[in-house]
Amino acid sequence: MPTEVQNIWTRILAEAANECERDHQISIFLEQHILRYDNFGDALAMLLSVKLGSKHFPPLVLQVLFEDFYRHCPDQVENAACDLVATQERDPAAVYYFEIMLFLKGFQALQAYRLAHWLWKNGRKTMAYFIQNRISEVFAVDIHPAAVIGKGILLDHATSLVIGETAVVDDNVSILHEVTLGGTGKETGDRHPKVRKSVLIGAGAKILGNVVIGEGAKVGAGSVVLDDVPPHYTVVGVPAQIVGKTEVPEPSLDMNQRVDAARRETGENP
Repeated sequence: MPTEVQNIWTRILAEAANECERDHQISIFLEQHILRYDNFGDALAMLLSVKLGSKHFPPLVLQVLFEDFYRHCPDQVENAACDLVATQERDPAAVYYFEIMLFLKGFQALQAYRLAHWLWKNGRKTMAYFIQNRISEVFAVDIHPAAVIGKGILLDHATSLVIGETAVVDDNVSILHEVTLGGTGKETGDRHPKVRKSVLIGAGAKILGNVVIGEGAKVGAGSVVLDDVPPHYTVVGVPAQIVGKTEVPEPSLDMNQRVDAARRETGENP
């Protein structure tokens, strides 16, 4: 296990052990989900299989699938660790790593998508669709298995998030709830948005069509984006319009969803 992942896992173990001392009623749950495991990947495989399993597809079968995935793709354990750190650094409600891992469905849905994407790339499309369906049912998150998503991703709250088949989300992007990265109709082929590094997408934003959201851009909450957004610019409204440059190079890390500064730059009233 890479040093960074090992360090994160060591911290998760310490956090869980401290919580067991503080609240004995949660100790059995933490023992079953964290403290009994030797590494992050095995614990994550068990957690996700229990979340996604059902009477028609037992968790133990899914656990074997997740373990196989992490064995063949150890970099995906590293990606999960990056997502964990991104969530803790950007979400003020996410204080402890072990709580993010166990209770934040945006993080969990993203890790389950990563399995579905691996299955899709390896020709196991029916199984990939099954995982997608369970993610939608359990987490209210709908990510097509063919979509390409980088690492260091924050899916904050994540409820009603939709990401289409040909969408691409680069590294270090932050996306809030009720966001759609969708198409514009019945067109086929490459038809979904491409979101570049360090973009912040506010709650309820709809980005439709094969458009590019440039690196370091910011999309205001509730906006409908139908055209490309230049790098390091803020767009707001229905349809979305440019209101100025972003205040910082990486809005996804800053998580400031206000657009007052951008409006002042263009001479508009806030």
